[in-house]
Amino acid sequence: MGPISFARNDYPTLGVELELQMVDAETFALSSSITELLAQLPEETAQSVKPELMQSYLEINTGICRTVSDVRDDLTGKLKDVTQAADKLGLKLFWAATHPFSSWRDQEITVNERYYELVDLMQDVARRLVTFGLHIHVGVDSGDKAVMVCDRMMRHLPLLLSLSSNSPFWENRDTGLHSNRSKIMEGLPTAGLPPAMRNWSEYTWLINHLISTGFINTIREIWWDIRPHHNFGTVEIRVCDMPANLEQVLSLTALVQCLVKSISNEIDEGAYQLQHHPMMVQQNKWRATRYGIDASLVNSDSYRLYSVLDSTTHLVDLLSDSSKQLECTTELQGIYDLIQNSGAKRQLEIMKETGDRREVVKQMIEENSLF
Repeated sequence: MGPISFARNDYPTLGVELELQMVDAETFALSSSITELLAQLPEETAQSVKPELMQSYLEINTGICRTVSDVRDDLTGKLKDVTQAADKLGLKLFWAATHPFSSWRDQEITVNERYYELVDLMQDVARRLVTFGLHIHVGVDSGDKAVMVCDRMMRHLPLLLSLSSNSPFWENRDTGLHSNRSKIMEGLPTAGLPPAMRNWSEYTWLINHLISTGFINTIREIWWDIRPHHNFGTVEIRVCDMPANLEQVLSLTALVQCLVKSISNEIDEGAYQLQHHPMMVQQNKWRATRYGIDASLVNSDSYRLYSVLDSTTHLVDLLSDSSKQLECTTELQGIYDLIQNSGAKRQLEIMKETGDRREVVKQMIEENSLF
C-alpha cells in the first residue's frame, strides 16, 4: 500500500454512521431487503445509505457536521426517508446491536466482490457478523495526533460500551451479556482493542505489513474499537453497540466529540501521558460487556471501582467547558436519560414481562420510533 496520507481537520468535525436492522413488519424477523429499499429512496438520500455485509441491514451516514445539532438535523431527514421507504415495503427499522431471534445462518450476503472475498478469508467468523454498531468520527489535525488520541481514548472505551449496550440476545436466547455484539466482533482477528502505537509512522508500517503478508486484503479490514481514519482525517470510535434511538446516539456523539476535543487540547499543551495498564481496559471492557449499564468500572487512576453513573458524572463534569465550546451541552446532559433507559435493560424487561422475543422487537420499535 505504501505511504498513507492523513487528511487533516482543523476543527473536531463529526461524522456519524448508523447500522440499522430491517425487519418484517408482521413477523419482526430480519428481512434481506436492502436492494428493494435502496430502490425506494430519493436519489439524494440514497447517496448516504449503504448496503453492508448482510442484506438485512443498512448503514446511514451523515455528511460532515460541525455540531451535534447538525448531526440531528442530518440524520432526522435521512431517517424519515428511509422509514417511509421501509413502510412501503412492509418493513420496520429496529435499533439494536443484535437481533433477538433471527439466526445468522439464514442471512444473505450482499452481492459485492469485496464481501465475497471477506467471507472467503474469514469463513464463519464473517458469516456470524450479523451485528449492528454506532461509529462516530471526530476530526483531528494530523496522523500523529490521531494515533495519540486513540491511545488516550482507550481508557474511556468500556464506559462508552456500557452506555450503549443493546445486544443481550443471540440465536433466540438470552446470552447473559448486555453486549453480546462486542464478543462476536472480537472473533475477527483485527477487531477489539487496538495495539498500542507511538505515532503515524508505526501505524503505517503495521497496516502495510498486514496487507503485504496477506493477513488483510485492505485497510478497511481493520475493525478495532477505535482507529485512525486517514481518508476522513478522523479518529473513529467503533466500540459502541447501536443504541435504542436517535437521542441516545446524539448523547454518545456529544460525549465522544468532547472527549476527543479535550484530549487533543491536552496533547497540544504538552500534558504528560498518564499510563493505564492494558489489562485495566480489558477487564473494564469485559465488565461493560457482561453488565452493561450496571457494570462497576475500575478507574485507571485510583484503581477503585465506580458505577457507570458515577463514572459518567465525573467525566461530564470534566468535559463541561468542552461541551460549551462545541455547543453540545444539552446533548451531553442527555447521557443521564440514556442511563435510565438502557437498550439492553429494556429488552430484558420486555422479555421478562412477555416471554416473547418478537414482542421485544415490536415494543422496542414502538417505543423508539421517530415517525
